[in-house]
Amino acid sequence: MTQGAQPDGSSVARVASARLPRTVIALGAVSFLTDVSSEMIYPILPAFLVGTLGATPAMIGLIEGVAEATSAFLKLASGALADRMPRKKPLILLGYSLASIARPLVALAQAPWHVLSLRFVDRIGKGLRTSPRDALIADSASDGDRGRAFGFHRAMDHAGALVGPLIAFLCIAGLGLGTRSVIALAAIPAALALVVLIAFVRETARPVVPAPVALLRARPSPLVLGVLGAIGLFTLARASDLFLLLAARAAGVAELHLPLLWALLHLVRSSLATPLGGLSDRVGRPRLIVLGWLVHAGVFVGLAFASAPIHAWALFTVYGVHAAATDGAQQALVADLAPRDARGRAFGWLHLVVGLAAFPAAAGFGALWEHHSRATAFLVAAALAAFAALLLAALSRRLERTLLT
Repeated sequence: MTQGAQPDGSSVARVASARLPRTVIALGAVSFLTDVSSEMIYPILPAFLVGTLGATPAMIGLIEGVAEATSAFLKLASGALADRMPRKKPLILLGYSLASIARPLVALAQAPWHVLSLRFVDRIGKGLRTSPRDALIADSASDGDRGRAFGFHRAMDHAGALVGPLIAFLCIAGLGLGTRSVIALAAIPAALALVVLIAFVRETARPVVPAPVALLRARPSPLVLGVLGAIGLFTLARASDLFLLLAARAAGVAELHLPLLWALLHLVRSSLATPLGGLSDRVGRPRLIVLGWLVHAGVFVGLAFASAPIHAWALFTVYGVHAAATDGAQQALVADLAPRDARGRAFGWLHLVVGLAAFPAAAGFGALWEHHSRATAFLVAAALAAFAALLLAALSRRLERTLLT
């Protein structure tokens, strides 16, 4: 990975007013439908695992950690492979197809290990699609509009994550459906996502580049390694979202209202992701990410001591602002630092670091909660987030000089 240049302010302003490319919009629609499917399931999954299948917090951490670690290795390999393929779309389609098949089968689970097996297949799909998809978004957007493009994609993710829990809530509260029925119905938006991907995502073929083995052996630059180290440290501070829902439940939020709380979180993220991603094009990505990570630390301190439903509703709202500010900016920063013909590998390194850190993060958080307390788990995570912000802040000047050259 090598460094790339940032456009000047007037260039950014001109591009920011332009319509996003069709491929970016289509991939956003695919992510929207996929997240409608996954988030119909996600808010009710903790109660399903604990109440129906008898899982413990440590077991939930293991399930999430294994799933994320599995996808991490595939994200590096798929990114390297995408860099040498004429088209990235076949890998993206394969990845979405595996997830769309596996996810609704959770409705048939009779034991926690059944969910682990299906999450394993789901994460294989995510590992195959994520790096090629991110590289295709970076290729499709202009340099001065990259933060907005990734922000839009994250906004569509979160719009789906807003609609999914609302559908789940209506199915349970309005139609009286059980958890297993709601999970099975998630197959419908998943199938629609595949239709949109096949019909509307377009990609121009390009010459094949060197073999994937050579790409895998190439190492990021020292500066990029520092950025990846900060991101990896921050990932250790990110509890699985299942634990956020368990914290809300512990604070007194009724089980029936958990899908609504989850919808609120993603309403905030969806509303702010595009403008805050565009803000990173203008004010600089590192400083926006540092600020967002510090907000994350503050929210986790709050979740450590939340004791009433209003606490959870307020903290989830602020957490949505943090996520909207950092998600798109973080991906755009990696794209800024990578040459066009190695962006798949660049995102592969990013997702490998995040995935490898996700396993000890999820498993460790669950163990701290189970063997100590919820407060201990969230306070340790908050401290790690603050340290990660300090590390990235120390690199900010070098990053800004590099991106302006």
